[in-house]
Amino acid sequence: MAGQDKDHFPETAMHARFAATSWTNIAAAQQAGQPGAAEALEKLCGTYWYPLYAYLRRKGNDPHRAQDLTQEFLFRLIKENYLGAADRKRGKFRSFLLAALNHFVSNQRDYERAVKRGGRVNFVSLDDDKSEDRFLREPASDLSPEKIFERNWFLALFESALERLREEQEAVGKAVFFESVRQFVIEPTGAGEYDEVATRAGMTPNAVAVTVHRLRDRYKKLVHEEVVRTVADPDELDEELRRFFAVMEA
Repeated sequence: MAGQDKDHFPETAMHARFAATSWTNIAAAQQAGQPGAAEALEKLCGTYWYPLYAYLRRKGNDPHRAQDLTQEFLFRLIKENYLGAADRKRGKFRSFLLAALNHFVSNQRDYERAVKRGGRVNFVSLDDDKSEDRFLREPASDLSPEKIFERNWFLALFESALERLREEQEAVGKAVFFESVRQFVIEPTGAGEYDEVATRAGMTPNAVAVTVHRLRDRYKKLVHEEVVRTVADPDELDEELRRFFAVMEA
């Protein structure tokens, strides 16, 4: 993300933050019928669908096969208790998920039998065509599929943070204004670019600038929280943040 500065991410009460991690969402997603299970399932699948799909495409699978593999993998991950092997003590959720996907794909015969039995179940609403369109827009790269997966993983965290920020603004009745400044939150702003928004909102350009600055600060905190969610221990956070910025700057 343009304009992101790792030195500006806030120090937090890390151990308190780790009460709500992706590992916790995994546990919730496994508890079918329990409060929050469906929401946790939707969160897991919605966030990680595209990095997994793009990884499979980079590994040489055609669009339909990549879609089938991704959907079937996510189905098994949760509905058939692949998540039973997930252990926070093993480290990053990102590493676990990619290893689990590779293990799944290596068992091609089992996968093919599952598809013939009707195993591919659209248990969560996903836009397959949108994923392929996004994949085709990705710039050519010499990076390995693993590196591309890592980059897309972190981009998914950015997107998740931005969606959380949008929901927060919607909750306080500022959804329309947020959409008008959304791009300014994630990209550098040139002189005079706030003028049109200010006129429409009945604000001064300076007032818009102050609001955007506050939104950027909040966005950085939410990105930080998203990274926190994907590691098993606070001690891993600094390493993951360094990796995060190295990947995004590559």
